[in-house]
Amino acid sequence: MLSPLRSAAKPLARYASLANFVELTQTLGADPATLLRRAGLDPAGVRLQDRWVPAASVAELLERTAVETGKSDLGLRLAELRRLSHLGPVSLVLREEPDVRSALQLLVRSENMYNEALHTRVSSADGIASARIELDLGTRQPHHQSTDLAVGVLFGFLRGLLGPDWRPLAVCFTHPEPADPTTARRMFPCTVRYDHDFDGVVLYESDLDRPNALSDPQLRTYIQRVLPPTDAAGRDPRTAARVRELIEMLLPTGRCSVEQVARSMGVDRRTVHRRLTAEGTTFSAVLDAARTELARHLVGGRRHSFTEVAALLGFASPSNFSRWFRDRFEASPRGWRATSVGRPR
Repeated sequence: MLSPLRSAAKPLARYASLANFVELTQTLGADPATLLRRAGLDPAGVRLQDRWVPAASVAELLERTAVETGKSDLGLRLAELRRLSHLGPVSLVLREEPDVRSALQLLVRSENMYNEALHTRVSSADGIASARIELDLGTRQPHHQSTDLAVGVLFGFLRGLLGPDWRPLAVCFTHPEPADPTTARRMFPCTVRYDHDFDGVVLYESDLDRPNALSDPQLRTYIQRVLPPTDAAGRDPRTAARVRELIEMLLPTGRCSVEQVARSMGVDRRTVHRRLTAEGTTFSAVLDAARTELARHLVGGRRHSFTEVAALLGFASPSNFSRWFRDRFEASPRGWRATSVGRPR
């Protein structure tokens, strides 16, 4: 795990942000392991989807790969392969949102749990809405491919919510038009604007109020994978691990409850309590352990204000977070952050 000193200078991203990278680069005739090492990343770590790595290293990897393969549209090619299930447990919650606006707001609130460099802002005026992507890597390095990936994933998410026949008003990029715009033309059934003043998607505001028509062909497979496998007695020896995974994704949404976790697992709350009890723990204990680990990461990382950390951890107010933090770490968040240089996270 990275030290707080290094992560204080640069935002982090989870390895999940590189979903399908290995498969794509292999089809393009490149060696993904070599590319990962050159960017300072561990090839074996790609399997550890929840592991945090520098977001700048991920951006460097994509830029290097685009050059190595001669594919200036690498970010868009990677975005084409993404599915809702790649968002992890939060995908199970997004499908329950009643409309596009609430699902998009939920995605934006939880993005810091995937990529600290990614910032999405949604605004509306005169019946037109824009979802704008910004990347803050903490450096001035090129991140063309990362931006294309983020915009492509955002478009795919919206299209999943609105149905395959939906068309935005425009998809926008701040970079110039590529020499070969074939992939962009294939992906986006609308006007594609280059040299624009922001990166993102423009749509009618009324689209945000449409019902959530999300239908992901891989979501059923994902749900089957995260649902607890049971033995002959109907017990699941890994319930605590699955509950914790869901808790980590649900905390920043403000909807982290045993009821929501149970729905996401396809069971009722009593079943969750019973299975956790059989493993010698409780929902409250798993929740507290998840919060403790995330608090250590977020406070030590120095990229978020304490108000933001409180929200990301699902606390009603910064004061409630401060009291909880002092109980766990025997120091205030401010005091702990001031002395956390070099402390492993």
